[in-house]
Amino acid sequence: MTEKAFDEITLASGLKLKNRLVKAAMEESLGNEKQQPDRCIERLYHQWAQGGVGLIITGNVMVDKLAMTGPGGLALEDEANVLAFARQAQAGQKNDAKIIMQINHPGRQVYKKMRGKVLSPSAIPLNLGKHSSLFGVPKAMTEEEIEDVIARFVKTALLAEQAGFNGVQIHAAHGYLISQFLSPLVNQREDSWGGNLENRAKLLLQVAEGIKSAVSPSFSLSVKLNSADFQRGGFDVDDAKQVVEMLSDVGIDFVELSGGSYEAAAMQGVTKDGRTLAREAYFLSFAEQIAKDTQLPIMTTGGVTQLSTVKQVLDTKVELVGIASALAFEPNLVNTWQQNPSHQATILQPSFKDKTLKALATMAIVRRQLIRLGQGKRVQNSQCSTVTLVRDQLRAARLTKRYLRSVKR
Repeated sequence: MTEKAFDEITLASGLKLKNRLVKAAMEESLGNEKQQPDRCIERLYHQWAQGGVGLIITGNVMVDKLAMTGPGGLALEDEANVLAFARQAQAGQKNDAKIIMQINHPGRQVYKKMRGKVLSPSAIPLNLGKHSSLFGVPKAMTEEEIEDVIARFVKTALLAEQAGFNGVQIHAAHGYLISQFLSPLVNQREDSWGGNLENRAKLLLQVAEGIKSAVSPSFSLSVKLNSADFQRGGFDVDDAKQVVEMLSDVGIDFVELSGGSYEAAAMQGVTKDGRTLAREAYFLSFAEQIAKDTQLPIMTTGGVTQLSTVKQVLDTKVELVGIASALAFEPNLVNTWQQNPSHQATILQPSFKDKTLKALATMAIVRRQLIRLGQGKRVQNSQCSTVTLVRDQLRAARLTKRYLRSVKR
C-alpha cells in the first residue's frame, strides 16, 4: 500500500507532519550579497510548500559567513539577518508544510577562491586528484576553535527558532566539518577529539546537546548523518549504528541517513570503494540495517523519482523519505503522485566520465532549475551538461567576487 506515504506522523518534539515525504536539502546558491535569503528563495520555498511535501529541509545555512561552501550561500550568525530568514520560514509553511533549517560548517570543503577559514580536525587536504587544488589547505583546529564552532551552531539554532522555523537539522554528513571529525581518515587527532569513535563523535554530540538545552522543547532537532563515507577505511555503517545509538539519548526527532563526501560523491550515486548503490533510494540497505536497531525515526534520501520507491522505503522500518533533485525539476511532484501514483519524475544527468566533473555538473544542472524556479520561470527539460557547467562556473566567479567584497577578504 502506498497510502503510508500520505499518513501523518508526530515526532518526539510534538512536530506533526501531514505526510512522510520530505523535501531534502539542496544548496540553492540564491543568497544575496549579505548571505541572506531574498525574494527568489521565498518564491522557491513557496512552490515546494504548495507542492505537497510534509516537511521542507532547507539548503545548508552556514554558522560562520567566513566559512562557506560556495558563493551565493546563506549564513545566519546574528540578529540582523533574522527578518530575512523569517520570510523564508513563512514561505515554507504554506499549505500546512513544516520547515526546518539545515545548519552547517564546511570544514576543509572550502573553495580556495573563497579565501575563507579552512578548518579540519587534522591538517589533511581533500584528495581529488588533479582537481585537489580547487580547495584550500586546512589547518588543524585548536581547542578554542572547536569551542567556537559549537557555540556558533547553538547560536544559529536559536536564531532559526527566533525566525520562526520549526526546527534545525545538524549537517554531519557529506564530508563537512562534523563528518570530518567522525571520519578516521580525516580525524587523526591524538587528543580527546580524536582516536576512538566516542571521541570522534564528541563534536556532534556536544553540538546536539548544546542546541537541545538552548531551544524550546517543541523546537525540532534532527541530524543528517552518513550511513557510510564509501571510502576504504572511512566511517562505515557499523560506526553509523553506534552514533545513532549515542544520539538516541539526546532527544532528537529523527536521523536522516545519506552518504559520501566531495571525495566520494555517494549522494549522487558515486562511490570510491567499489560498492554499488541502488538506482533509487541509494542508501536504503544501510538505512534498514540501522533502523532495525534503534527507536529513533530514520529518514533516507537519494535519487527518489517514483512513488513505488517511496513504498519500498516505507515498507521497512524507515519512517521518512527524502526527495531532492526530483523536486528541482517538479516542485509539484507530491501533488502529482496523489493524482497519478505511477508518475515518474525525470532528473537530467550529466555525461561526464570524470567523477569530479560529473559531480560539479550534477550540482550545476540542479542549481539551474532552482534558479529558474526562484525567478518564476519554468524548468528546462533538456540541457547541455558542458554549457550548464560553464555557465555555472561563470556565475560562481561573479558571486565569489561579490562575496569577497562583502566580507572584505
